[in-house]
Amino acid sequence: MVKKGFPKFGMSQAGAFVADLKNYNLPDFILHLIAKDCESELLERGRLDDRLQSMNDKALERLHRVFVDCEEDEKGMFAQYRFFAYVSSMYHKCEVLINEAIPGKSGKNHKILVAVKNNGMYIAIAFNKATGTPVQKREAIKFYEIADDVKRGDHGTMMTDAIYGSSVGFKGESLVHLEKLSKSRKQDPENKLEFKTANFENRIYSVTKLV
Repeated sequence: MVKKGFPKFGMSQAGAFVADLKNYNLPDFILHLIAKDCESELLERGRLDDRLQSMNDKALERLHRVFVDCEEDEKGMFAQYRFFAYVSSMYHKCEVLINEAIPGKSGKNHKILVAVKNNGMYIAIAFNKATGTPVQKREAIKFYEIADDVKRGDHGTMMTDAIYGSSVGFKGESLVHLEKLSKSRKQDPENKLEFKTANFENRIYSVTKLV
């Protein structure tokens, strides 16, 4: 049975959470992720406010802390939820997959934080640094190499975008080097790939196109 009452918060608290959250464009897979994480029921279909009301207290509170209050948690999972939703907003009507394993040309299986599929083909991959120090040059290089390997592999033929997000900022040299690597690809039209960076500040992600 889908839960209809909210005994711990009371209807006023739960209703306030639902009233706030229904104004956000929360992707279906985010609702499923948080429902699973919070051991909550979730209506499979219906209006967003009805689906929200089917969730338990813990899930509603988690959603509110992540998307309305923009809180941070020690593990950085709240930041990752926001990044997942952000990437989803960039690719309407596409399938968004979390922690997807994609083999590259090298034969290595890369664990991709966010992969986007359209008509069964990968069109974008994305990473986000949620905690710690700003993105370093070596991290930018590693991201580039993974994206390049996936793009050149059998599964990357339709891939057009590689997005590096950060909730902790970027070191200037990391952006400069990633831009340099990106521009070097212009001589290789068969493996064209657009690199973008997305920085979380003032409660939103803002994208800077590198090329």
